[in-house]
Amino acid sequence: MITRFELFSTTITQIYKNLQKVKMQEMADLELRGTHVMCLFQLNRHPEGLTVTQLSTLCGEDKAATSRTMSDLIKKELVTNDQEKKYRAPMLLTAKGKIVADKIDIQAVQAVEAVGQGLTDEERETFYKALTIIAENLKNYSNEP
Repeated sequence: MITRFELFSTTITQIYKNLQKVKMQEMADLELRGTHVMCLFQLNRHPEGLTVTQLSTLCGEDKAATSRTMSDLIKKELVTNDQEKKYRAPMLLTAKGKIVADKIDIQAVQAVEAVGQGLTDEERETFYKALTIIAENLKNYSNEP
């Protein structure tokens, strides 16, 4: 008999691995990685821009990895920042970046619709509520001494 721990940990691991695979497949034609995708996704929601610290929090990545991602996106001319205020300057989408971010939004909607097939609106709402509670509880549990 499978335990709740086995079911939980293996299912979460499978979801994460498949999510990473989908991100890679969907973004291959744009030559972007998963971290690029999440940063562009968040910047598209914040046209006023976000600092690296804000992006790292929203994307669930460490600050150093987010900083490297921003350097990549600046080189690809998808993101810019105020060079005068290099430290803590908000990152902004360029016109080219906005086009790419809009494509990411479309692909994200399509992916979420495809993987949510077979769920009613009520089941979907319950799932996301439970998932959010579990994520917060796991975060709190992992921070306990």
